[in-house]
Amino acid sequence: MRSDTAIETFLEMMSAERGAAENTLQSYRHDLEAAAEFIAAKGSSLPHATAVEIQAILDDMARQGFASTTQARRLSALKQFYKFLYTEGLRSDDPTGIIDAPKKRQSLPKVLSEKQVSQLLELSEAEIQQSNDEESGNHFRALRLHALLETLYATGLRVSELVSLPASVIRTDHRFLMVRGKGGKERLVPLSGKARAALQNYLALRDTIPAYAESIWLFPAQSETGYLARQVFARELKSLGARSGIPASALSPHILRHAFASHLLQNGADLRSVQQLLGHSDISTTQIYTHILEERLHKLVNEHHPLAD
Repeated sequence: MRSDTAIETFLEMMSAERGAAENTLQSYRHDLEAAAEFIAAKGSSLPHATAVEIQAILDDMARQGFASTTQARRLSALKQFYKFLYTEGLRSDDPTGIIDAPKKRQSLPKVLSEKQVSQLLELSEAEIQQSNDEESGNHFRALRLHALLETLYATGLRVSELVSLPASVIRTDHRFLMVRGKGGKERLVPLSGKARAALQNYLALRDTIPAYAESIWLFPAQSETGYLARQVFARELKSLGARSGIPASALSPHILRHAFASHLLQNGADLRSVQQLLGHSDISTTQIYTHILEERLHKLVNEHHPLAD
């Protein structure tokens, strides 16, 4: 079997049988095609690669300075690929079975302070008042950005979940959002009063725009998907951050998601609840935030234990 045929067959299986999201499929495609190109340069093909050749892919990535997380992701994609080939009887072995994943260096997520988030939200709200020229679309974009910001910080949604919300989620009982996350799993996320108000203000104008009024998406756009591209939101967010004095490198939709989780933990939430709100299937994914719990417990003991210094 040719490499491109094997990759396409694998991706079709991931989509049809496992319901993999489009972003996940694109990530698999990128990693597998890069691996296939490397193997082809060695005179072999991806479906027939040996364990030595797979290890060479990782060694080459390490020499080029790829992060251990990137190497681990590529190995994960390859493991899924060869597991599929083995299950389908297209290979009699799995060449990745004896290969260990590169050790990941645990890094703490970048987090904005509560003050920085407040600055962003306040500036976003102020710019709504300043953008009174609805004809130019400035007012609509300002309302949309404010609604996106309030909703993201109130819920901690993944950016792909946020921009692809259906309009129906806010037209019914909008005290909660029903979100479809990774693997098609649904979860219920509470919505704050400020986020509800921002969404209602945005929706009131959105429904008067003929191109958007009948859209099934909460944040419609003239795009292939029909809804706002996550890159557009990220660009607008970084621009807002620059106007508020936050460097572009310190701000992204994912960093706001981290802020949501971190600020909850700092203010007393438990890790299990944060896991459910973030939509993590495994609590080990959420445990990257345990340093916040540790700091809070350390402070609690120092302040309240009778024998503390």
